[in-house]
This record gives sequence, structure tokens and C-alpha cells, in this order.
Amino acid sequence: MAPKILFVLTSHNKLGNVDKPTGWYLPELAHPYHILHNKAEITVASPKGGESPLDPSSVEAAKDDVSVNFLKNNESVWKNTQKLDQFVGRAKDFDAIFYVGGHGPMFDLVDNPTSQQLIREFWEADKIVSAVCHAPAVFYDAKLSDGSLLVAGKEVTAFTNVEEEQAGLTDAVPFLPEDALQKASGGKFVKAAEPWGEKVAISGRLITGQNPASATAVGEALAKALGI
Repeated sequence: MAPKILFVLTSHNKLGNVDKPTGWYLPELAHPYHILHNKAEITVASPKGGESPLDPSSVEAAKDDVSVNFLKNNESVWKNTQKLDQFVGRAKDFDAIFYVGGHGPMFDLVDNPTSQQLIREFWEADKIVSAVCHAPAVFYDAKLSDGSLLVAGKEVTAFTNVEEEQAGLTDAVPFLPEDALQKASGGKFVKAAEPWGEKVAISGRLITGQNPASATAVGEALAKALGI
């Protein structure tokens, strides 16, 4: 039986108070999907269901073959998402949950009660919980049934303060993922030696990737953890 993975995309398409569109970031879905879709059964969900907004800047930035081919051939993946609340209470039906990055999740998934419940249910059902780039921010305040923070004492990574600064979007986000996760994890935030370098943090069943360059490695880490 192929393992089942729930991919979570944002439904948010506007970047804070900046008059710019946002959404999910192309390579951060394209690369893990490319690695996993032939070996696992992937279900895609978003808070509102239906079409999940693709960040147009990521289409301009991502010219690699995997991203280009995904964009051309896999529209149905992000245009027909299921509603996230349909998956509450169904962690037993899956083997992993994976949050795709982009700035969108910072606005509609971070404090989303449904998302937080899913994270708790997946973790407490001994499933893999993972995210890349901005999406690990959804874990910063995720609490387990005993009230403890999911990331407390666990090594974790996400888009860094320097990367946000270099992207010129520090003021556009509600908070910085690095700061929030550094605090919530108790100082266990890790990052690549250089900004935009590849970095994946694996802490038991928690798998996080730093940035777009880490999307392939996150997909590979998921595959390895799932034994596929």
C-alpha cells in the first residue's frame, strides 16, 4: 500500500499591507510533489478549498525543469483542493502531513484553529509532520493535548530573518518565522551556513526545510521517513 500524504496549501493571496499578490511558492510544491507523487497517494487541501493561489513571483523566479513542468502539467493539483476542515479526525487515514511554503501560510494557516487541530492530531497519532520555508511558522504555536508546544526542544528550521530582509519583505509579514520558532523551540532553530542555502532539520517525526532551495531535500526526507 502506498503511503498517504496530506499536502496543505494556503488560500491567502494578498501580501500583508503591501499591494502585492502572494500565495504558495512554486518550487516548494513542485519539488516535493515530483519526488513523492509516484510513490505515495497525495491529497491536497487548503482552508477554503478550490483553487489555491500561486504566488506569481515564484513563477518568475523558478525556471528549473521540475517547476516549469509541474506548472504546465499539474494544474489540477492546486486548482481543485479540498477543504481543510474535512480532514479533522482523520489523521489515522494518512501517514504524513506537509505544509507548502510561500508567504500565504503566514496569514491564513498560522493561527488557524483547524490547522492547529490537524497538526496536533497527526502528531499524536504518530504521523510525520512537515513543512518548508515560511510554512514551518504554522508550528510555532501548535500545542499538544497536554498544552505543551509541539516544537519545544526540537530542532527546527524555516525561512530566516536574513532571507526575509534580502527579499525586502520583513515589514510585510505578521512576524518572522525564525524569531518565533527560535523562541518556541527553546533555542533549537538551525539554518544553513549561508542565506538561501539548503537546510533540512529532522527531529524525530518533525521535518522542516529552510527555503526554496531546501524543497527537494524535504521531499527526499519525507520519502525516507515513509520508507518509499
